[in-house]
Amino acid sequence: MSEIENQATDTLLPSASILVFSKDSDTLDSAKALLDDWRFARVNVNAIEGGVEEAITTFESEGATEIIIIQTDEIDDSFTERLGELSNYCDEGTAAIIIGPVNDVYLYRQLIEMGVSDYLVRPIKVEILKDVIAKALIQRLGVSDSRLIAFVGAKGGVGTSSMAQICAWLAADNMENKTLLIDAAGGWSPLSVGIGFDPSASLPEIARAVEAQNEDALERMFFEASDKLTILASGSDAMLDPSVSAAQYEAVLDNLMVKSPVVMVDLSGAESSVKKAVLSRAHEIIMVATPTVTSLRFCRSLLKEISDIRGGETGGVSLVVNQAGLAKTYEVSLSDIGEALEFPPSACVPYVPSVFLKYESDIKGVITDKDASVFIGELASMLQKSISNNVSTTDQPEESSGFLGGLFSRKKSK
Repeated sequence: MSEIENQATDTLLPSASILVFSKDSDTLDSAKALLDDWRFARVNVNAIEGGVEEAITTFESEGATEIIIIQTDEIDDSFTERLGELSNYCDEGTAAIIIGPVNDVYLYRQLIEMGVSDYLVRPIKVEILKDVIAKALIQRLGVSDSRLIAFVGAKGGVGTSSMAQICAWLAADNMENKTLLIDAAGGWSPLSVGIGFDPSASLPEIARAVEAQNEDALERMFFEASDKLTILASGSDAMLDPSVSAAQYEAVLDNLMVKSPVVMVDLSGAESSVKKAVLSRAHEIIMVATPTVTSLRFCRSLLKEISDIRGGETGGVSLVVNQAGLAKTYEVSLSDIGEALEFPPSACVPYVPSVFLKYESDIKGVITDKDASVFIGELASMLQKSISNNVSTTDQPEESSGFLGGLFSRKKSK
């Protein structure tokens, strides 16, 4: 087995669609159980009662999918002929997995020669089904990294934590991306107030659980804010105690980034070493500043430092100007900000204290408040670009002709 296939059992799987056709309730239940596995967060699984005929009907109208799974009670010439008919509606890279009634080596080889990825004998255990599907996806699509988005303030008091929480809700509930939000501030974190949970762990406890590979302990440290938004429920640290090192925090990130497609980090209260480590590796950075001279001076310096640690690049950095209109007479205009920084703002959030104070302990409410609609749209547009700018994989999948290619090869050899 290749190294890339070995990763299938412990990494977040790439975005894909899977159709499962079976008349057996246990198999259908096993397919639905895939949705409870964090590895399948990006995978759409549709379990349909039926067999190869229903698969043909579905593909005639719905088109392609990455993996098709068909269970049959009989595998004879008529079944393989219908598979050939089904292949006419499949993309060349589609993987086909057949679930049959008997353990037959000759039959297995025959199906593999046709282009079928795997043959399983019922009854199917959930864990076996998960691993077979995971390896098929990794082989065809490769390993796809999560998006790490870091939020950092040009200085204190600019509203970085509020922006991070709003963006997390937008990514999860509005854009329907499975999102994980974490805070690097330890006992100074405001996350529990804005989201509404009781902190269940300190950063040192989280780091120790990661180092010990204690997944059971880690599981208890998450708070499910919604179906799509998960929070690492840190914040129980003593405020004056030392926090974790940059290396420890990076180890936590390494663990979390194989569990969620989008990981957001609030760095506003982090130690400088942690900020530097995260900013150097983040796929996207969202910097928050206010339109004041002091804030923008810090912003310019921080942009320069970010460019230095990222090899002279600032392409993955977006600037949010927050609290615009607080004191208009003394503020720097957006056009002047762009000219002075040589870096145009991506979004501008007006000073609306009635909105932010109203939802101080329920930041999600800002998104649906009519007084926030204008800047929410700007934040969503900025965020969409950050999330959709997918990272290219370092490990490429092995070439595979898939179901259609295998059947074509078989037909040509006759």
